[in-house]
Amino acid sequence: MRIAILEDDPAQQELICCWLTESGHECHGYQSGNTCRDALRRETFDLLIVDWNLPDTTGPDVVVWVRENLDWNIPVLFTTSRDREEDIVHALQSGADDYMTKPIKRGETLARISALLRRALPDNTDNELYSCPPFEFNLHNQQVSVGDQSVNLTNKEFQLALLLFRNSGRLLSRSYILENVWGVRSELSTRTVDTHVSRLRNKLGIRPDRGWRLNAVYHHGYRLETAELLEAG
Repeated sequence: MRIAILEDDPAQQELICCWLTESGHECHGYQSGNTCRDALRRETFDLLIVDWNLPDTTGPDVVVWVRENLDWNIPVLFTTSRDREEDIVHALQSGADDYMTKPIKRGETLARISALLRRALPDNTDNELYSCPPFEFNLHNQQVSVGDQSVNLTNKEFQLALLLFRNSGRLLSRSYILENVWGVRSELSTRTVDTHVSRLRNKLGIRPDRGWRLNAVYHHGYRLETAELLEAG
């Protein structure tokens, strides 16, 4: 998963990023509230880890901003040396999902992160079939059918389609898509994402009369939405 960590202590940030990387996550570190907010405006993350004391703001203020400005419900984990009950209450009321006091431990940290991701993200279990009518994904054979018609996709097109449908309604940045489908951070041009999205839209016939719309969001990425959500909006 793609995780952002807001921690102004370089040694602490490096330690947590090391734990996350060893566990198979992508870690992106930030040392100030402003740089973190800038990243959150243009990028997509699966979880945010926030320290309380920052050089330009406070952790709770950043979380309040996140809840007021982001259009997806990203899980937030606080890590701080503050352990008074009123501090914990303040952090949770500002919008955090969980709270850990320093010094944090590797096993507990990874377990809490896994629990938050499990509750917040779509069910990505290895069931053989994943259905978003009229589209049905066969995860075992990596095939997609539209109604009773099978559609031939490349491996990357299949992974991209599955990522979009499993995250329908959520804005996904191009960098997030590159990391999750191609396993790279910035080595590939984001034009690769645009080309594959265009092919996928045409091959699957993603359009409103089939109940879905795949929108490009300028300078950010893509959002797949259901027709019902579009009408409600």
